[in-house]
Amino acid sequence: MKQEWLEGHRARKRFGQNFLHDRHWIERIARAIDPKPGDALVEIGPGQAALTREVIAMAGHETAVEIDRDLAAFLRTQFSEDELSLIEADALALDWQTVLPGRRLRILGNLPYNISSPLLFALTTVADRVIDQHFMLQREVVDRMTAEPGSKTYGRLSVMLQYRYVMHKLFDVPPGAFVPAPKVVSSIVRMQPRPVEALESVDSHYFSLVVAAAFQQRRKTLRNAVSKFLDEADIESVGINPGARAEALDVSAFVRLANAAALKAKTNAL
Repeated sequence: MKQEWLEGHRARKRFGQNFLHDRHWIERIARAIDPKPGDALVEIGPGQAALTREVIAMAGHETAVEIDRDLAAFLRTQFSEDELSLIEADALALDWQTVLPGRRLRILGNLPYNISSPLLFALTTVADRVIDQHFMLQREVVDRMTAEPGSKTYGRLSVMLQYRYVMHKLFDVPPGAFVPAPKVVSSIVRMQPRPVEALESVDSHYFSLVVAAAFQQRRKTLRNAVSKFLDEADIESVGINPGARAEALDVSAFVRLANAAALKAKTNAL
């Protein structure tokens, strides 16, 4: 396996590129992922292959999604087809159902900060066949993803992702571990999909709408924030205080609100 650096390649701002280069952090992240031979590993944004080399050394093979054509060409000079299967595509626009169909996926990557939230939501479409996901993201985003009800960082991202995944923040990674060094601290998060049979039944359309409305203006009480969908009596009917604010509600409470909103809309349409 060649140990080369892509000379002359400058990190492209439009792709949100920051390349991991510090051996200590590369090895620590790889140990946290714990890739093994036979795993269906999919790396998003392998870049200059710092983590890719470590994963392939441990597991023998991975599939990678890379949007940058120059980096894709570089990766092909570094690994054989037996080691790396490359998908040249935008991970955000990719139909994830077509990636290793029928396999149980382990997804990993240093996600570009500028598309991290929409990409996380896009990946929920294959959560039913994902074993786990390990991502490096801006610390602020990971703190929001893993926040508990009642905290200042608890919000829409927390609720929407925690409905589908059990999440753990593992550790922070300093800016100096990257080239160029970002202006923010990064964190590693582990996301494990909840079993489908364990998920509370919810109307996904109204779940998204109600959660977004509830957190749009955090200081509003629920009676005002979700008034487009539910009145005070509706909120009380599912055991929730209309005077509460969104940040006080757990995921299950939002599920009840969403289902009540869906039922009311259906009843009104009759």
